Amino acid sequence: MDKRKRIEELVELLNQAGKAYYEAGQEIISNLEYDKAYDELVRLEEETGIVLSASPTQNVGYSVATALPKEEHASPMLSLDKTKSVETLQSFLGEQKGILSWKLDGLTVVMTYEKGEFVKAVTRGNGRIGEIVTENAKRFRNLPLRIPFKGRLVLRGEALIRYSDFAKINEEIPEEGAKYKNPRNLCSGSVRQLDPKITWERRVYFFPFTLVSVEEGEDGASRESGGLPDFHNSHEAEFEFLEQQGFQVVGRRAVNKEELPGAVSDFSEQVKKNDFPSDGLVLLMDDISYGKSLGTTAKFPRNALAFKWEDEEEKTILREVEWSPSRTGLINPVAIFDPVELEGTVVSRASLHNISYLEDLKLGIGDEITVYKANMIIPQIGENLTKSGQLPIPEHCPACHEETKIVQDKEAKMLYCENPHCPAKRIKQFALFVSRDALNIEGLSEMTLEKFIGKGFIQELPDLFSLKEHKEEIIAMEGFGQKSYDKLIENAEKARETSLARLLYGLGIGGIGASNARVLSEAFHENAEELSRAELSEVVSIKGIGPILGESIVRYFKEEENCRLFRKLLSILHLHKEERAENAFLSGKVFVITGSLNHFQNRKELEEEIRKAGASTASSISKNTSYLINNDKNSTSSKNKKAQELGIPILSEEDFLRLLRGE
Repeated sequence: MDKRKRIEELVELLNQAGKAYYEAGQEIISNLEYDKAYDELVRLEEETGIVLSASPTQNVGYSVATALPKEEHASPMLSLDKTKSVETLQSFLGEQKGILSWKLDGLTVVMTYEKGEFVKAVTRGNGRIGEIVTENAKRFRNLPLRIPFKGRLVLRGEALIRYSDFAKINEEIPEEGAKYKNPRNLCSGSVRQLDPKITWERRVYFFPFTLVSVEEGEDGASRESGGLPDFHNSHEAEFEFLEQQGFQVVGRRAVNKEELPGAVSDFSEQVKKNDFPSDGLVLLMDDISYGKSLGTTAKFPRNALAFKWEDEEEKTILREVEWSPSRTGLINPVAIFDPVELEGTVVSRASLHNISYLEDLKLGIGDEITVYKANMIIPQIGENLTKSGQLPIPEHCPACHEETKIVQDKEAKMLYCENPHCPAKRIKQFALFVSRDALNIEGLSEMTLEKFIGKGFIQELPDLFSLKEHKEEIIAMEGFGQKSYDKLIENAEKARETSLARLLYGLGIGGIGASNARVLSEAFHENAEELSRAELSEVVSIKGIGPILGESIVRYFKEEENCRLFRKLLSILHLHKEERAENAFLSGKVFVITGSLNHFQNRKELEEEIRKAGASTASSISKNTSYLINNDKNSTSSKNKKAQELGIPILSEEDFLRLLRGE
């Protein structure tokens, strides 16, 4: 191929990938493919002497695309040149002393302090212009808002989200396609939010890696803290100064040329145990003056060099692409391949992200592929050695069998199911039905439900009791086996023995919680047919059921499809009356619970005791409330105040227990 033409192709590919990654948080090619394409472009530019103006080797970032206010950096923030060779690191360092540190994988932010107070935070942006995120940065979990130094201090560092927090956030997102691809993308979106509360909830941390400047400040403000520090021409002294100011500085180690190989080896072992994302190391000249004397290129400073580990790659065979439909309608492709061991663990699956990604790989079943772990953590397909391009894109949703549609979403093509009644879009309904306060089918997490729905095992609620029909397929699924299958079926059989109140709650009728479901069940003497035929006047005559809830219940049973499912469930389940206390002397009483508990493990346990005593619970104080339970009787909370205004007795847990005993 003509080298000039290849340069044009690589420039276009890398710019598209960079824009998708930095602006939209999407991956249209893997990290490994990006690095290989970038290295090839650098080599071709050196060989030909041709460097196009749009080349990513000449740019330091991508355009900012948010509504946040912007600010130009005092000096351009350059990228680091990189290598995968320890020998190159040694040659770069020569006889100098160096500092080897983590290359953190998050979002670079510039922080400014004046008179000891944090005043401004600006993202890296495109290297020249960043976004002002001061209010969000105030919510970083470990950022000092006040420091001892009273002059003007500017530093750069990396905002990041730890792997453990990243995993917890993704666990709360049931649909596979909506989960965040990596902590870096999640962090970028969390820091660049318009609502600072989201930044706080996402648990963002900040680790400085560069002291930009230390100045006297207005009116010689730094004198209050002992004047300007003397760093003795050492970056290590700068790091120590930042630690004295209360910052958690990036993890690092002082090295010379001979110590480098051992240090890199130690970091390589430690990265597998880290709870924070890093995509390599940084080697910085410790001598500040010497480093400055080296100058910069158009893109890179010459006083530091980034090191990226050689990714451990293994060859394997692509056996299947699993298409997982989600609650949003997005159908996410996942590669299934012969198991291989990478970085000490066996992997057999990797996300393919979107249609564009797998098309770029030219995938086909049976192709020989290479697999690696991005940042030594996340399994990814590196390249396709066969490139058969024979992989068919599903024309029908695996969950509902309705037609699919390919949609261009910014830089990438996505596959969607547009059927509004697709069971995959009702994952929350299934999850509620199997929850502890409903049918209580253990072993059916949202993730498992999503897999079963995606494979077509579950179309509607009654199908949860017909999983035996898919025995062999379930046993063969990843994470399952004979024991897991047997336990699941056992739990489903146990769940057939239930009550009308649990069934009503599990149906997800608008506004009907566990307490209201019990009230309804008791009012209709636990007669399911009688309840389903009830008129609005009958329902609203029940204490605790107002007109809005009443209309919701009646409307639900007026719909033919709901009635069909309800009767089908009644034919499968065995409804029994719930246990009630023999001496129901609290019958009809209404309790409200607030504050922390000491005797009961949680609020649900206390609510269960109240229910067994013949009473009910409510979430707010009203004239119908009989008692407020609060261990802090003297609290000035709004509920205590309202109870006192209405003359409602306030009980501690001990008071409530004595009431139960009739004391």
